[in-house]
Amino acid sequence: MARSVAPRVVIVTLGCSKNLVDSERIGASFAQAGWRVSYDREPRRGDVLLLNTCGFIGDAKEESVNYILRAERLRKEGFLKKLVVMGCLAQRYRVELPAEIPNVDAWYGVDDALRLLTECGVPPSQSLLRLPSTPRHFAYLKIAEGCDRSCAFCAIPAIRGRFRSEGEATLLREAEELAARGVKELILVAQELTYYGRERGERDALVPLLEKLAAIRGIEWLRLHYAYPHDFPPALVDWMASEPKACHYLDIPVQHANDEVLRSMRRAHSQAQTVDLIERLRAKIPDIALRTTLIVGYPTEGEKEFTELLDFVRWAQFEHLGAFPYSSEEGTYAASHFVDAVSEEEKQRRYDELMRLQRGIAEQVRGRRLGEVVPVLIESRMEEGLWVGRTQYDSPEIDGEVHVVAPDGAVAEGALVAVRLRSVLDYDFEGELVTEGK
Repeated sequence: MARSVAPRVVIVTLGCSKNLVDSERIGASFAQAGWRVSYDREPRRGDVLLLNTCGFIGDAKEESVNYILRAERLRKEGFLKKLVVMGCLAQRYRVELPAEIPNVDAWYGVDDALRLLTECGVPPSQSLLRLPSTPRHFAYLKIAEGCDRSCAFCAIPAIRGRFRSEGEATLLREAEELAARGVKELILVAQELTYYGRERGERDALVPLLEKLAAIRGIEWLRLHYAYPHDFPPALVDWMASEPKACHYLDIPVQHANDEVLRSMRRAHSQAQTVDLIERLRAKIPDIALRTTLIVGYPTEGEKEFTELLDFVRWAQFEHLGAFPYSSEEGTYAASHFVDAVSEEEKQRRYDELMRLQRGIAEQVRGRRLGEVVPVLIESRMEEGLWVGRTQYDSPEIDGEVHVVAPDGAVAEGALVAVRLRSVLDYDFEGELVTEGK
């Protein structure tokens, strides 16, 4: 008698690391229910495909829609057993999408995970919180959902709702579970990390949480993403400066430098406040690597404002910088109050000029580290005698790497090793393994 084969669900995540955590939590429930769970981007015949979409900006929405359309064709042809779409895009267009794309079996918004599992016949997992999709040595830890800010260009509060902090006990259990699986680096994510606990009346709850996370055996690095520059807690700067497990790395999305543009964006900070924060961080943590995100071509940005932004970037010397040409998002304050008057060609010109500037800055900043011996977290083997890793100054997938010359057998994936940085290659380093006595 042939043995029955467990059903297989392929979970594909588009968009940010916060989406990825949602997918991993759902994956844990499917796994506990006896399903085979895969995070491959390409399904096999007969699979259930669960697509977690992004609906943040134009390019992300286009990627999600295109993937849905490809998967819909597979479902229509009978290749897929079932096609399920969830996440931000499904939430934002929950009326329009089902009408336009009929061959999707079910649609679920950002808060519909329990309904999704129930309708798939899967009970929520009680013993396993996450089924990681990242390499074994690092994982994201989402400490909050939603956002209370009202930035003019952003649709996230309308999609994800008000800011809601995850309970400390749940986060510590999740972190301990991940550490037991071999995770060495926890990357904390939320729409705004520094707001953690405030909606519950806990104004300074982030640092106590970080202290408890740092005490977990096996965790070696704690990395912080998405810290809003307004009302930045001084205690967090002190913790980063004194805690050995704190990566000297911080992601602060400032969006712009000109005060008039910032006001029209409904940002709560000014250029002076951002400058003060950067100066405090670099004074207390001289080797800190700062990442930021900027928007170019915003409706109130003219050539003068753009030039001021370039001047600010030259001064700030960000180690990492990402930028987006502005896109008018329906339902946002900017879409209803400003005419998107900057042409797409001009937005692209400004983007290209900004990124050319940043490329030179990044090369100079990295050049200052040459000769240093730094801990490197090994990610993978490229070829015989050559490995890829990251320093504490680089976040996975978005920042640079270190190409490490090391004999096979001397290092392994997930190992923290000492590396001397020898040369810079664009945004990456080349280095050599340092052994005792060398």
